[in-house]
This record gives sequence, C-alpha cells and structure tokens, in this order.
Amino acid sequence: MKFINPTQKYQNYPPIDLPDRTWPSRHLKKVPIWCSVDLRDGNQALVQPMNLKEKLKLFQLLVEMGFKEIEIGFPSASKLEYDFTRILIEENYIPDDVTVQVLTQAREALIEKTYEALKGVKRAIIHVYNSTSELQRRVVFKKDKQSILNLAVQGAKWVKERSSSLQGSEIIYQYSPESFTGTELNYALEVCTAVMEEWKPTIDHKMILNLPATVEMSSPNVYADQIEWMCQHLPGREKVIISTHTHNDRGTGVAAAELSLLAGSDRIEGTLFGNGERTGNCDLLTLALNFFSLGISPKLNFSPINQIVETYETCTKLQVHPRHPYAGDLVYTAFSGSHQDAIAKGMKALKTSKTGYWEVPYLPIDPEDLGRSYESIIRVNSQSGKGGSVYLLEREFGFSLPKEMQMEFGKVIQSFLDKENVEVSPQKIWEIFSNEYLERNEPLIFNSLDHIHTVEKDKKEVQATLTLNGETIQVKGEGTGILHAFIEGLSKKIKVALNILSYEEHSLGEGSDVAAVAYLKVNIKNKKILFGLGVNEDITLAAIQAVISAYNRFEKNFADSNA
Repeated sequence: MKFINPTQKYQNYPPIDLPDRTWPSRHLKKVPIWCSVDLRDGNQALVQPMNLKEKLKLFQLLVEMGFKEIEIGFPSASKLEYDFTRILIEENYIPDDVTVQVLTQAREALIEKTYEALKGVKRAIIHVYNSTSELQRRVVFKKDKQSILNLAVQGAKWVKERSSSLQGSEIIYQYSPESFTGTELNYALEVCTAVMEEWKPTIDHKMILNLPATVEMSSPNVYADQIEWMCQHLPGREKVIISTHTHNDRGTGVAAAELSLLAGSDRIEGTLFGNGERTGNCDLLTLALNFFSLGISPKLNFSPINQIVETYETCTKLQVHPRHPYAGDLVYTAFSGSHQDAIAKGMKALKTSKTGYWEVPYLPIDPEDLGRSYESIIRVNSQSGKGGSVYLLEREFGFSLPKEMQMEFGKVIQSFLDKENVEVSPQKIWEIFSNEYLERNEPLIFNSLDHIHTVEKDKKEVQATLTLNGETIQVKGEGTGILHAFIEGLSKKIKVALNILSYEEHSLGEGSDVAAVAYLKVNIKNKKILFGLGVNEDITLAAIQAVISAYNRFEKNFADSNA
C-alpha cells in the first residue's frame, strides 16, 4: 500500500481569533427552531428523486412529527418541484401552524418563478442564497468581493420587490452566504450586513440569516467560534434569527450543530437520518433525541420510531443503518457479555429506583419512549457469555438463577455457541436450558412421595418411589426435614454421597396456583458440585426433583471422569 503524505497537498484550517469566546462554558437548555430540509437538500441527494406521491407522504410525516418549518423544495428548478408546491397550497395540505420554505438562487427569473409557485400560500419563507467563499469566488465565478456582494444585495432587492405579488401572504426573508465556512469572517459579515440593510428587519418582523457549513472544513469548535463571532459583530443581532445548516463531510455535522447552539444560533436546518448532499446534513433525529436524553423536550414526536423509519425508507429508497443512533435496528441491542450483564442489572435496579430517572448502563434513553420494545435489548451470540442468556431466561420465562448457577449455565450456552457460531433466540436458550436441567430422566426418574412421618420433634421419615435405569426402587430415609430425609435415603440406596450446599426458591408468576422453582447446589461423591432444578406446584416436590436433576446431570456429563 502506497503511503501518501498529505502535508504538501492539504491545508490546516486556521483558528478564529476569538479570545473572549463564551460558548465552551455554556450548556444546552432549550431546543432550537427546527427546519426540515428533507424535501429539498435531502431530495437533491437521492439517486432517484422522490415523485409527487412520495414527497407528499414525507411532508405529511414531517407535519405529524411536529415540524413547524419545512423546506419543500426548489420550485424554480424543475416542473416537479413547482407542481409539488402548487399541490400543497391548492389542496390545503399545509396546516395553519406550519410555514413552508422554498429555496432560490439570487437570480431574477428564478425568484420570479418562485413567487409564482407560492401564490395563495398563507405563510412562507423565501430562502435566497449565493456563494461567498474565497475558493468559489476565485475558481468558479472569477469575481471579486464587491461583485459577489452586489449579487447578494441585488438578490435581496428582487426578493423584496416581488413580495408585493403575494398579497395576503406573510413572507419571511432568509439569506444564506453559501459556503460560509470557506468565507473570510469579515467579508461574510459585510455581505450579511448589506443584505440586512436592504431588507430592514425589525424585532417584530425578523429575517433569518442562515450560516451554512456547506462544506464541513474544520472541527466543530471552529464552526462554533465562527457563529459566536458573527453573533458578536452583527449589527442589529436582535432583529435576526441566526440559523445553521451543517453538512457532514468530516462526520461531525451533529456536533457542529450542537456547538452552534451554544455559540448563539437560534435555528437548525437538517434532515431525518442526515440524508443530504455528499456525506449528508445534520441528522435532526439524532440531534433532537440528544436533547431528549438530557431531559429537554425536543418538541418533536419520534414515536413510533419504526414507522418513521419505514416511511423514510419507502420515500427515499435509502436504508437506515442498523447502528444509526436511536433509530437503527441494533442500537438497543447488546451482544457483548459485559454490556448485557450491566444492562440486565440496570433494568432490575429500575424496579426499585425511587428517583424515577432512566439509569440503565449503555442505554441513554428508554427504547419504549420511541415505541421500541425490550425484546431485542439483549441478544445472544458467541460474544455474549452468561449475562444475556440468564437475562432472557428471567425476562421471557421467569427463571431467576442463583449467581453461581448463572456461571454454570453460561458455560453450557458458551459450549453450544462455540460449536455453532450463531445467534440463539430466547426459545433456543430455553430449549438448551430445559434439556440440561429439566428433561434429563436417566438414570433416575422421580415417581412419587409415598409416605411422610414425624419420628421426633425435629425429625422426619420419608419414603418415595423412583425408577433407576428402568427398574422401580423404594427410597427410605430420615432427616431434619423432608428434603434432608430424602437425600439421606437416596444416597444410601444408590451408594452415592449427595450433600446440599445451598438452596433457593421462587414462584413462577403470581397467584396461589403457580408453580414453584427450586435451585439446589449439590456436592456429588465429594467430587463434583452441580446445580439441579425442579419445577412443581408443591415446593417440596420441586426440591426433590432438583436433587434428581443434579444427579442425572452428573451421571450424564461427569460420572466417567475423575473430576
């Protein structure tokens, strides 16, 4: 592989001279004004752009989610975009509390076409832009700073002049110095100030100044510095809504948007799941749910998340990555054993928590808040160890294994997984568990407890019938309790030393007629310590069955070894 030295080919982005920056000491307190640009920037990024039906379906989804500002397209760019705008207006698809936004270049004919498309709209944002970056001025347009500034001002004039054609409509002006991040700050300020002077915003009728990271060129902290610098130096800042529109070329579009809010921006443009040109836009779903995880309402509804994903994928023909934050199929799923153990303990601790706060390791928010179930929180494969299978046994089937038994069963599961190298379902885990502890019927089968007699105050005599290697046998013994007496009698009959080291029990469910579960830790022949399991409506019979379970497991797996 050839090593490429980037030092002579790429330049480091210069820092911003902002010694009095304040954003690093701030924290997020309130959500921004949200503006979805899925139907424009997101649509332009598709190999196969959405048709009218798909655009309408996605628009309706955005409305249902609670977006109050939606950029519906570039109506002067194509017939489909124009027709879609007309359909929304003429067929009354735009709710009274939703403002549509349309994009246009700073060109007279395109602005005029844009206004024509908006006839009859109740309220709209006219978003006009021109590129101001040093690179595009020099390479693309071959124009000096004054020429580019003049273009911005002329575009603002045309937008203002044409607004009289929409009598009865409320029009909000928005300007973007495209490629703001590649524009010298002093010059960006000069252009934006000139546009403000043309539009003359007021506190009661603000304009939107959108400062886009059209190309993400620096780390997010530099973008935050650029936003704070503009907020500090912009005359009439109180008359302007500062908006940001980040892209994801460096993979930090969401981080840049978050830091821009700390730096003073009021509004965020972005798309669901980050779909946009090149590497995409700020992912609004991720950003909004980041707020949610901080206990701040995003004022957007993302439940049920699966329905949002389905509609998005149907309309865009794109797939949401299984590891996408919050929305991916696998983001609430743990395969790692240590993660599973921590999640299981966290879920258990929630039941007795007095704070009411969601505190589960590895899960920043409750999947149920997004309409997801707990079914796939823990899934078991060869990386999982004991934690996942034990959690699923308890959640799905009600068996709460003692800690040492968890380790024992974990080895049983791991042995299966090492051979098969597959993911195992809860049903398969139950099958393995049942076969290991409940279904073993060789060499012993318990038939009946025939006789219980109190010999002395603290002494019992029992008699039971069993089958040993196909032959019926009688077991009789004495002890301090029924179980102790049974153990003594069985040990003598089969000439195998059996000693109970620990005993735990619980019910399977609630009510008077539910089954009981007994877990016994048994030392067999003073050689091997194994767990046995019994299930019966009578807890005494469940404990006896657990003794049989442990012995049969020993005979099956260890009788011929020197263990």
